[in-house]
Amino acid sequence: RELLPPWLVIVAGLTGIVLLCVSTKDVPMAPLRTKYGIVLDAGPSRTILFIYQWTTTKANKTGVIRGCSSCPVQGPGVSSYSDSPQKVGKSLEPCLNWAQNEIPAEQHSQTPLYLGATASMRQLNLTHPILSDGLLAALTVALKSSPFNFQGAQILSSPDEEAFNWVAVNYVLENFFKYDWQGQLVPSGKGMAGVLSVGETSTQLTSQLKGENQAAEGVRLQLYGQMHSVTTRQCPCHGTDQLRRRLLSMLIQ
Repeated sequence: RELLPPWLVIVAGLTGIVLLCVSTKDVPMAPLRTKYGIVLDAGPSRTILFIYQWTTTKANKTGVIRGCSSCPVQGPGVSSYSDSPQKVGKSLEPCLNWAQNEIPAEQHSQTPLYLGATASMRQLNLTHPILSDGLLAALTVALKSSPFNFQGAQILSSPDEEAFNWVAVNYVLENFFKYDWQGQLVPSGKGMAGVLSVGETSTQLTSQLKGENQAAEGVRLQLYGQMHSVTTRQCPCHGTDQLRRRLLSMLIQ
């Protein structure tokens, strides 16, 4: 084997010593700024406050987020307060106060706050629209009084809710993007998963539309440099309540 020249070994050794002696403060790096967002998921049985965070780095104009923490709101879902809407805002206060401690104070005014209500509020809006409007108004007053940047409280349509579920599942499965060997965000190259959502009264199947069907129907989403169209097929009377009743009927027989 050919040995390295002595002078090369000496130079390499001196270089290593210099690198070890240089303080990290001598090579300043601009820190990535962390941002926060709050989503209140107002479901049929309860409400959960989720805190998300991300940096200013984006992948094809879409942020790369991660769930930070969550706070289950004590008590039933917001639709249960239809007879006493003044109490619905009070029920959110403990989790809103908790969020103020989780997010740096200097970022409170810049942190967007959303509330999305789902199935039970959709049903209440169909049967008693005045009551649902009163609840949304009470929620708006309560959330506007928080130090966060309130962006709205709304009842999500079923297609929108299932489209968001589809995004969440495929995001967790890393189907939108991946990290290459250099740590850069690149398209994953994987296909998108369909989502089967089983509720109390119905089941929904959400999948991506392809080809000519993309422009005809479905919810369109611009994510990570690509356009996605997803559609939801409703299967009413195929939820957990019906399954439980069929099971009880079989056991009785």
